[in-house]
Amino acid sequence: MKYVILLISIMTTIPLSAINSNVQYGKASWYSVKCNGGTHTASGEKLKNYSNNAAHKSLPFGTLVKVTNSNNGKSEIVRITNRGPYIKGRIIDVTIGVADKLGFKNNGVAPVKLEVIPQSK
Repeated sequence: MKYVILLISIMTTIPLSAINSNVQYGKASWYSVKCNGGTHTASGEKLKNYSNNAAHKSLPFGTLVKVTNSNNGKSEIVRITNRGPYIKGRIIDVTIGVADKLGFKNNGVAPVKLEVIPQSK
């Protein structure tokens, strides 16, 4: 019985993203050239407001990610070219153009599902 309780307590404290690192759930926000503090990303690329780029705290630059707005089901594929977001609970910052396509530009933040797209080597 104590093993069952231990297993249940372990399972309830591990976030889903730790079990499957290719899928994450959280909040997305948007950023633009104006609020980025410059016109270049952390990877050195020029930031364009309507490009399908995004910022993530740990995914390698160049990683492709499918971002799905949990409120409306709209999805976009973005490429990680920057670092952030640095606000608790947010897992990705997308450009203002992507936020517009995903339908949360006016709200500023939306619940999302991230899926890393495997790339052949």
